[in-house]
Amino acid sequence: MGGASRNDKKRRQEAAAQRLAAAGIQVPAKNTANRTPLIVVGVVVLVAVLVGAGIFYFRNNSSTPAVAPTYTATVSGAVVTAGTGKVVIDTYEDYLCPNCQRFEQRYGPDITAALNARQITVRYHNIAILDPSSNPPGYSTRAANAAICSAAAGIFPAYHAKLYAEQPAEGSPGLSNAQLIQFGTELKAQGDFAGCVNNGTNDAAVAAETKKAIADPALQTNGQFGTPTVAIKGVKVDLNDSNWLKNAIAAG
Repeated sequence: MGGASRNDKKRRQEAAAQRLAAAGIQVPAKNTANRTPLIVVGVVVLVAVLVGAGIFYFRNNSSTPAVAPTYTATVSGAVVTAGTGKVVIDTYEDYLCPNCQRFEQRYGPDITAALNARQITVRYHNIAILDPSSNPPGYSTRAANAAICSAAAGIFPAYHAKLYAEQPAEGSPGLSNAQLIQFGTELKAQGDFAGCVNNGTNDAAVAAETKKAIADPALQTNGQFGTPTVAIKGVKVDLNDSNWLKNAIAAG
């Protein structure tokens, strides 16, 4: 190999190493025979980290500290309507969805504060697209049913947060009905909350709402529906914009 070729290769390797270092990936300075494989592995690791982290806007750094909910919630079918504000926001969630959990962690306090201040109304569409992702299948429906039961029992805000705080892993059996009922007991659920959970009272409503959401072109990206999805006035919100909620409130 000529000297010019070796120098070009060295410059390319050094440039690649600098890019990896800027991304926080250390590449050993010695053992040049193995440096190229290490750089390749480093790039693969970096891509895996970015993909595994999900979407950028789900960073867990809400600008609003945890706040106790004071808003009221009502239920119709599989939709729980929270708050009485002018700006109406539709959210579509699956309680087994990891990105839904990240969305709750990132925006939950801000949404609660806006609901408390009567700036927004949120319609929570409890859906189940991840039923096949639990073993045995069906946890998404059971959790959605329990969330709707919690609205009738007067504990939806706290129960909604609890389902995400205790979210099981995909591929697991999910939380048992006994655990879902225990959450309600701890939160002082009213009425026959246990019967509502055990009987799957809202399962049919969840199935219908799920089918409706999946079929709505306005909620799709490249022909696909996923969770979480947020829509305002029937238009899907671009959640890559971390100011989406602030902008919605300002627009009125």
